Amino acid sequence: MSYDQPFPHAGVQLNHTAVYASDRYLSAEFIAAILGLKVSAPFGPFLPVDLGNGVTLDYCERRDEPIQSQHYAFLVPDEQFDAVIARLEAVGVTYYADPGHADPGRVNDLFGGRGAYFDDPDGHNMEVMTRPYARP
Repeated sequence: MSYDQPFPHAGVQLNHTAVYASDRYLSAEFIAAILGLKVSAPFGPFLPVDLGNGVTLDYCERRDEPIQSQHYAFLVPDEQFDAVIARLEAVGVTYYADPGHADPGRVNDLFGGRGAYFDDPDGHNMEVMTRPYARP
């Protein structure tokens, strides 16, 4: 493949991504519970959470070094947003209106929708939003 030729991207989709965790069961069960999803059966070293659009989060344990925080954003239907926030509150997880976690207990209204940020058990910065970002 030559990099100076255009790449036909029309059929490219994200299929899965590995999410490092100190305890794959704890982290997978956490995000599944918050988002109202189910954890699938282990697949090798991975514990998948199916997001319902053909993409899985494949939780993989990493115990020999610190977990590097990553950002994961989830588009949720507007009618399910309040339930996500209620589940965060029920388990005592603080959510924030901003990615820097400076505005606790509030949601944002970016792009005409609602959104919030929260940490998972390993400090990954998770985001839920009801409208995708408007891109230039």
